[in-house]
Amino acid sequence: MVPSTKLERIAAQDWWRPARLIRNGIDLDRYTVSQGSAVGTLAGLRAVKNLPLLVRAFSRSGLDGTLIIAGEGPERDAILAEARAQGIADRLVLPGHLDPSEAVGRFGIFALSSDSEQQPISLIEAMAAGLPVVATDVGDVRSMVGEGNQPFIVPAGDADRFANALRTLAQDTALRQRIGTENRDKALQYFDESSMIESYRALYAEAVGRSGALS
Repeated sequence: MVPSTKLERIAAQDWWRPARLIRNGIDLDRYTVSQGSAVGTLAGLRAVKNLPLLVRAFSRSGLDGTLIIAGEGPERDAILAEARAQGIADRLVLPGHLDPSEAVGRFGIFALSSDSEQQPISLIEAMAAGLPVVATDVGDVRSMVGEGNQPFIVPAGDADRFANALRTLAQDTALRQRIGTENRDKALQYFDESSMIESYRALYAEAVGRSGALS
């Protein structure tokens, strides 16, 4: 069992094993369309999330307002140091862990700067809140978002492309709303936890050879 099409391909090509894809899902009923305005992310403050890149991109975008990075982890000091170096420490908010359904309500644009992902839950949470997304092209990120959002998925590690994408979205309210609606519709279609749970239930019942064993 794998949670992403990238791992599904790896299983077939490198491991020579068939894999069953079960998409991640969340309780979509907890999420309403965001009314916030900040650029924000939900992430463990770990090196693989490359949050200093997000700080640099936000600075280079020339946007006013606030950058919110919600989460805990060992990279907090490195993120703060980058914000000071970029001259935006007074506009960076590091609130620690927040309930995701509450946190995304503060955002107007969701940003994901990771060097590696598979099918990130935080992205699904942002989509459920009707947010447009700027993200690095890792894992299944590009295929997860709506078609209109795909031009804002940029190469990993490219702070300038990330900054340009942030700037373009920030300057066009109608575009943000259109993309956010498309993302929310896609989340409702593909990433509800009830579908995920049913898929796992069927898989485990199949494994023990008893149809409906977990019903």
